[in-house]
Amino acid sequence: MTALSEILNDLSIKKIIGTTDLSVNHLVFDSRKVQPADLFVAVRGHTMDGHQFIEKAIRNGASVIVLEQLPATVAEKITYLLVDNSAEALGQMAAAIYGHPSQQLKLVGITGTNGKTTTATLLFDLFTSMGYKTGLLSTVANRIAGKTIPSTHTTPDAVGLNALLAEMVAAGCTYAFMEVSSHAIHQRRIAGITFTGGVFTNLTHDHLDYHGTFRDYIYAKKQFFDDLPKAAFALTNIDDKQGEVMVQNTKAKIARYSLRRLTDYKARVIDNSLTGLHLELNEVEFFSRLIGGFNAYNLLAVYATADLLEMDQMETLTKMSGLHSAEGRFEYLIHPETLVYAIVDYAHTPDALEKVLLTLRKLRKSEAQILTVVGCGGDRDKKKRPVMAEVAARYSNQVILTADNPRTENPETIIREMETGISDADRNKVLSITDRKQAIRTACKLARPGDFVLVAGKGHEKYQEINGVKHPFDDQEIIKEIFAL
Repeated sequence: MTALSEILNDLSIKKIIGTTDLSVNHLVFDSRKVQPADLFVAVRGHTMDGHQFIEKAIRNGASVIVLEQLPATVAEKITYLLVDNSAEALGQMAAAIYGHPSQQLKLVGITGTNGKTTTATLLFDLFTSMGYKTGLLSTVANRIAGKTIPSTHTTPDAVGLNALLAEMVAAGCTYAFMEVSSHAIHQRRIAGITFTGGVFTNLTHDHLDYHGTFRDYIYAKKQFFDDLPKAAFALTNIDDKQGEVMVQNTKAKIARYSLRRLTDYKARVIDNSLTGLHLELNEVEFFSRLIGGFNAYNLLAVYATADLLEMDQMETLTKMSGLHSAEGRFEYLIHPETLVYAIVDYAHTPDALEKVLLTLRKLRKSEAQILTVVGCGGDRDKKKRPVMAEVAARYSNQVILTADNPRTENPETIIREMETGISDADRNKVLSITDRKQAIRTACKLARPGDFVLVAGKGHEKYQEINGVKHPFDDQEIIKEIFAL
């Protein structure tokens, strides 16, 4: 048990009803998980309000309630702590109850629409290769030194986040890299976390089902940099329209990177082929196994971050040359006989899809064609569905629209909404096949020697979610089966 007073030091409390001279077992924000002597935090969520479950939490044994609005009648022998923002309070208390683990690490957060997973994973792999015990919190997996823990969210909830950071500290980690999603920033899941630095990759159309407007989406990302402490660094991509916006109010030390302008960290693509990228980073030539102009940005962000963390520049470049991309990010397989290339990529936004397709157009031989298999997730931003289809048709010779993770929506409805983005001129090169496996199989059969088959949208995922059930499904394994690899 933990003395309540120990986890309230950083908390701004408007009113206290009851005693704070007691101890609590656990910090809980789900009333169903409350046990005797727990502290329950009533958080206002996107679809649910924890205040509705205060009575249930008390029935389950909660002894302390943190809330934004007091009930009409307060229960006897229960301590109520009134705060302005319960989510903020949850983060601060979670950090306190786990001993402020982020302050014992050099923790760097990476945010942006695309590139977060690749950049965070490359940094984890880089620092691990340098001999440091390192932590990673990402969409693909959470890693603590040599241990891998499956990931359910890009950024965990405040309690889970601090628990993982505490485990990193216990394992002897000195550095940690984490993806910071716009949802996590807006929901204050990272409240109470101390960052050594923050990295901005880019900002494009995504998550408007949650944020409502692009302006609110921008503000959510910007909030991360606004909250960075003075001692931290804020590294931003100034080739993105929002790059300077992100850091205009930060207290942190600002550093910039670019492929187009002279700035703190500059890169130039010398050659881009299926064997990798030949780059010049701050006037030093460097070769990477990663492919595509978009990875030039990711590699530059990694190099800059390592430099800002005071790593030796030549050692950084040497180790970076041996790094591989994150799982499900531009991974390709080759048919042994036809030499058809099949590329699996997580691209699930119009911008990410466009970047991958532009890369393929630069890599292909003049007669080679691009066949794209793409869908859109259900219960997510509907506005991007026609845009995804339009982008796929604009840069591909053949497009097959299919199911992604339909979740609770009818996949055929999602596909019809995607079809509205197809122009009359492109309609003859678009097929719609709801069954994703059949769609991939069809694309591979239509491909001729030397063609590229892009399977976009799911990347590293090993499942397909249909009506709340996750069925085993792996794009890469499907391709291996088709190619008989």
